[in-house]
Amino acid sequence: MSDTELLQTPFHDWHATNGGRMVEFGGWHMPVQYSTIVEEHNVVRNSAGLFDISHMGRLRFSGADACSILDYLLTNDVSILKVGQVRYSLVCKETGGVLDDVLVYRLPDCYMLVVNASNRTKIVDWIGEHISKFNVDFEDQTLSHAMIAVQGPKAVEILAALGAETASEHRYYSASTMTVAGMEALVSRTGYTGEDGFELIVPNESGMPLWNQLLDAGQPFGVQACGLGCRDTLRLEAAMPLYGHELNEDTDPLTAGLGFAVKLAAADFIGKAALLKISETPAGKVRVGLELDGKRIAREGAGILSGDRSVGEVTSGTFSPTLQKAIAMGYVDETVSKTCTEVEVDIRGKRHTAKVVDLPFYKRAK
Repeated sequence: MSDTELLQTPFHDWHATNGGRMVEFGGWHMPVQYSTIVEEHNVVRNSAGLFDISHMGRLRFSGADACSILDYLLTNDVSILKVGQVRYSLVCKETGGVLDDVLVYRLPDCYMLVVNASNRTKIVDWIGEHISKFNVDFEDQTLSHAMIAVQGPKAVEILAALGAETASEHRYYSASTMTVAGMEALVSRTGYTGEDGFELIVPNESGMPLWNQLLDAGQPFGVQACGLGCRDTLRLEAAMPLYGHELNEDTDPLTAGLGFAVKLAAADFIGKAALLKISETPAGKVRVGLELDGKRIAREGAGILSGDRSVGEVTSGTFSPTLQKAIAMGYVDETVSKTCTEVEVDIRGKRHTAKVVDLPFYKRAK
């Protein structure tokens, strides 16, 4: 697919003219970095980073059965959500395999689903297969709205400088509409970096003015625009799964360690019967964290070994800018999943010593 065929966010021209190295991602033309991934990573950990995440799908549900269809499609219990709450959930196939991991918002007049960019078309089609059973109005707002993430310990102060002082009162995983820099925005205290922060959704025409105001307000705090590259290193340090790596249609959420987002005692949902069986007879493999000796990075697909036995496979790996260690996540046999268990990772035909460690690798101070 050529660059001209890729979807563009409202910030595309700004990225291209301000040093963004543009790449294809999930059908969109997105910045992977502006300076270096390490520099942008450290800015988020120590100050705040500004991310264009408009490529994420934003799907709106309203009408009498808005809650019911989401309870049918999602593994979490949507019926108990109060207005302003946001919850992590998953969309599964009948087999229990994951179609996507999502955030569901309960808003005063509707529900909203935020889905991964690479899965948006698949999820919209999946909704289309089931929507006829429900009295619901469905709208894909992805192309009409912009989405910005402000992530890092200075995020609260940046929003306060733009008149959104009440953002500091938001609990983690909550959302409301508020005025930011004179513009109405849906603001949620959510993110994909392991840091405090907010995600803001506005109509496209407000996107660029809000982006510029956030940059200006963030200058005293050292804010920088950041690309997709450091989002990956940040989320890996925080042990957040990435679809296509830790999650896919052949992996169920219980094996992935996401049981907190699966409510088997709640309403029937697609995949529930399969997940009930899996809960009674686990798959025998576990998602774990690994710390490797040395600086060699274990990439996706690298084999994990114990003696002469193959015991698993790496799903994500990097050299952690925060911890200054090579880290990885992967799935291993339950027999070698205990913390401090020593294993080896095959990196391009050479074995490297590693040990199983607790997840997450990094946890911010409260």
